Amino acid sequence: MVPNAHARHFLLKAKQRDLIAAVGGVERAAAVCNFGKSTVGRCYNANGPDVMPLAAIFPLEEECERFDMSEAIAAARGRRFAETDIAADETHPNILARHAEAVMRVGELELASAVAFADGRLTPAEAEQIDRATAALERALLDLRKATANARGAGGVSLVGGE
Repeated sequence: MVPNAHARHFLLKAKQRDLIAAVGGVERAAAVCNFGKSTVGRCYNANGPDVMPLAAIFPLEEECERFDMSEAIAAARGRRFAETDIAADETHPNILARHAEAVMRVGELELASAVAFADGRLTPAEAEQIDRATAALERALLDLRKATANARGAGGVSLVGGE
């Protein structure tokens, strides 16, 4: 058996659930990727074995402009993506809002972890809750890193009083 095969599978399942949720749920995802609702529903089921085919993943990622599933596939193979372009409309990003979002997501992860660990046992549902909170934190941190990179590239930004 391949080492960490189950961990990889659960990571892919979590990412595809996030992707389906990001486009608006099972019915909306089925419409976007031209697959049946039952097929998408099986992929959305955390306990099922189904993983989405690439023909479904690509249109869903394009729809919500998130590439978490592709990144998870690359990570499962020991690779990672690199950012190659910076959005032109983010010359003066709201870094304070991105920072606040990241701090809020840390709090959500801490809360989910505290609740899960309180009885000394981690159930699958609690593990899934922690995974979701972790995914949200990863996205918030990535947004904050992009904002700070844009600020560095712009020679800094004013945090008060406009530009």
